[in-house]
Amino acid sequence: MNLLLKYIALVVLLFSGMNTFAQEKKLVQFSGFILAEGTEIAVPYVTVKNISYGNETYAANHEGYFTFVAHVGDEIQFTSIGYRSVKLTIPNVSDDRYTTRIEMTPTVEELPVVTIGPPLPWASIEEFNREFLALNVGGDDVLTAKRNLSPQALAALSKIVPRSAGEIQAYNTIQRHINMSNKAINQNMANPLLNPFAWGQLINQIKRGDFSRERLKY
Repeated sequence: MNLLLKYIALVVLLFSGMNTFAQEKKLVQFSGFILAEGTEIAVPYVTVKNISYGNETYAANHEGYFTFVAHVGDEIQFTSIGYRSVKLTIPNVSDDRYTTRIEMTPTVEELPVVTIGPPLPWASIEEFNREFLALNVGGDDVLTAKRNLSPQALAALSKIVPRSAGEIQAYNTIQRHINMSNKAINQNMANPLLNPFAWGQLINQIKRGDFSRERLKY
């Protein structure tokens, strides 16, 4: 009788341990959205790490949504640049799905207040405001256009504004025309028959009778 009771107690303990083990290893589909604390603004691309399961790592999408399979009791860590990390332990749920909302706190760094001094040569900001409001920044549009199109303004712009394709093509065309004209003039000057100065010199020699004097010498 005692042996039978021991056997029954052993079976009960065995089944109880198996149920506890099965409960601890229960799988759930863990899903959720990650938002900035106190807002409905999604925190995109958060790194989600299952610390209890070999640091298995996942990533939320651009809308802060994530989903993956985990175990009941797993500790999950959420990290993102500019936010404090958050840890969560998956609770024991009756269903095989667990959905939650994760809020992450921004790490706001408050910088010291910087006061800009009064703009010189004015003694205070109020004086500067009065002088600025008294300025006559308006003007005649025609005078402004003439000033912008003055030779001095155009010369200054020509030094810093690059040439357009049309200007470059026109300049190259003019240069080629000048080179061709100079080449033709040089060729004409090299040919005595086409050189007007050579013809003028020949006519003067005939008038002076230079060729006749040369024949008399021989």
